[in-house]
Amino acid sequence: MTANSATHQRTDASRGALWSALVVVYIVWGSTYLAIRVAVEDMPPLLSASARFFTAALLMGTFLAIRSGPSVLRVRLRELRGAAFVGVLLLAGGNGGVTLGEQTVPSGLTALLVAMVPLWVILLRTGSGARPRLLTWLGVLVGFVGLGVLVLPDGGAGGTTTGILLIIGATTSWSIGSFLSQRTAMPANPFAATVWEMLAGAIALLVVGLIGGERPSDFGTASGSSWFALGYLVVFGSVVAFSAYVWLLQNAPLSLVATYAYVNPVVAVFLGALILSEPVTAAILAGGAIVVVGVALVVRAERPRPVLEASDGAADTEAGPPAVLPEAAVPTEQVPTEPTVRR
Repeated sequence: MTANSATHQRTDASRGALWSALVVVYIVWGSTYLAIRVAVEDMPPLLSASARFFTAALLMGTFLAIRSGPSVLRVRLRELRGAAFVGVLLLAGGNGGVTLGEQTVPSGLTALLVAMVPLWVILLRTGSGARPRLLTWLGVLVGFVGLGVLVLPDGGAGGTTTGILLIIGATTSWSIGSFLSQRTAMPANPFAATVWEMLAGAIALLVVGLIGGERPSDFGTASGSSWFALGYLVVFGSVVAFSAYVWLLQNAPLSLVATYAYVNPVVAVFLGALILSEPVTAAILAGGAIVVVGVALVVRAERPRPVLEASDGAADTEAGPPAVLPEAAVPTEQVPTEPTVRR
């Protein structure tokens, strides 16, 4: 798809369709933190995450094969290696770390910590030679101030130190995977790429889980609510919301799509407090608000500028959309660097 055709697509999509898809991404991805928290109450965390992504890959792969023919899943060995490598970083390192962390960290706080991903990506881009704008750096600074408020030992935000460190490590793995995915040979079809990423992530999670002492028999004691949460993550978090997200990338302005990065944490905090009675402390409110403001500043600063502006030689950052990523499950997806939507 060329830039022109992408623009044409955006004009064809109705406002109702755009906002319906946005609401799906806002609500569903925001609710996945709650679903993970419920699932890990009595399910093995890494094996349950493995089951989630293996099942989602099977469903999505089957749908693609029926709709477009089995050849849609055929990729070059080089592309398969790239997708597998990125999938392990995103899903095993990123989602796996979040799943482990949520055993001891409230879902709302987890979502706020994961909201830091765009800020880590900016630092990675800077290390590769990019020159972010001053507003971008202001957003990064504000975001890390908010992170400090959230993780301060006596701040009252909740969660264990180990759990918080696991989640911060997970956001780092997710950020590195997202950063490298834009510099690695990947399947051109974003849905096919996602299938292979999910399969690779599922295998890695399975191996690490088994080595760590988790056993498939542990699922036998899981409650109905945990099974429901896992099913919700598979169907809605990893299939429905991701499909809506990819459709948005092809039909909506990237600056609008990127708003999920600071809406999802708000949804997660609200649902965690409403359904699981998670405490909403002063540290959560203050630190969360600061993080959201920081991410919003980065999204605003990193939105693509008109081609004419870039051609004037005034560009002071990499071309491309905001370095903002979806939910930590899912999250599993990232904003592409150009309208051709390469995942």
